[in-house]
Formats: sequence, C-alpha cells, structure tokens
Amino acid sequence: MQLIGLTGGIASGKSAVAARLAEHGAVVVDADQVAREVVEPGTPALARIAREFGDSVIASDGSLDRAALGSLIFSSPEKRAALNAITHPAVAERSHELFAAAAAADPDAIVVYDVPLLVDAGRADEFDLIVVVNASTETRITRMMELRGMTRDEAMHRINSQATNTERLAIADVVIDSNGILEQTLTQADALWEKLSARVGGQT
Repeated sequence: MQLIGLTGGIASGKSAVAARLAEHGAVVVDADQVAREVVEPGTPALARIAREFGDSVIASDGSLDRAALGSLIFSSPEKRAALNAITHPAVAERSHELFAAAAAADPDAIVVYDVPLLVDAGRADEFDLIVVVNASTETRITRMMELRGMTRDEAMHRINSQATNTERLAIADVVIDSNGILEQTLTQADALWEKLSARVGGQT
C-alpha cells in the first residue's frame, strides 16, 4: 500500500484532485467525512463532547449541534483545544482503520488521505508521499467570492484560519499548481497517478 497525504488550503482545488485520483482507482479517505462520522449519535467522541461542553451542544435529535458548539469555541482557544483533544484522536483512529481495510483488500492499493489540516495536525510523517495542491491567496479569494458567494473579508478570514501556503509547501513532496484552469490541474493529477502506479510492486 502507498499512503498519500493530499492537502491544500480552502478553494485550492484539492477536492478536484482527490476526485480525479479516485476516478483512476485510488482509495480516497476524506478526513472531513471521517470527522463527521466520529461524532455521530452513539459515538464515544460525541459523548465526551457532551460531557465537556454540556447538553446545549446536542440537538434535539441527538446529533451534534455544530452551530452551538462553534459559538462556544469560536473565541476560546482553550475550548477549541479541548474539542481537538477529543476529535483528533478519534479521527486518526478511524482513518487508520480505513487505511488498514484498504491494504487488506488490495496490498497494492494507492490510498489518498484528503486532509485539509495536514500541517495543522502535525501528521506529515505518517505518509509515503505528501501532495500539496497550491494556488495563490488571490486566486483562492477570487474563487470563494465567485463560487461560494463570500465577501472578500469572509474569504480572508477562512484563509487566515488555516496554515499558510508557505507552511504547506515546506512539507510537500509533490506540488500541483492549481492557479490555472481546472483542466491544467487535472492534467497534473493524471501525471501524479502515472508516477504512483509505476511505484506499485517496487517499480520506479
């Protein structure tokens, strides 16, 4: 199994690259999806969140009230750290279960972990290869304003809440430049897949 860490800032085009690699046959594990899964009703992580933050963060149907939780941690680094101490280990454990299942199903599997906060989580050393999808801050702001209806200030706030491009590029083994049109980004994803496929079975 090859385990590839795929990261990039908001509106960088990371999801498009992940989808393209999946089309080629990669097993894509989406960190955001795992993060939602580990706090579903009945999970240990959700029970711990309720104990830590109170019943006000649990909706009437038993699910996590993300808006209520968000308002609690928004201005409190201490509460955000307390939440991360609950969710990050749960996400890591579940992700490793999915990696192991993919390897068991196919020892030659190419597993792509689609993880926006790879730098922030300090997990770079877990991967055989780290791929960073990179676009300039201005390109990403334009995309968020045009495609997501955000104001410039909203877009900048989202960008500033994540690691910087410089921090991501510092851990990159492969960089996909997504400043251009989508087809150019996908062509680079295709080339990456060819290289990954060539490595299967000890080939170069």
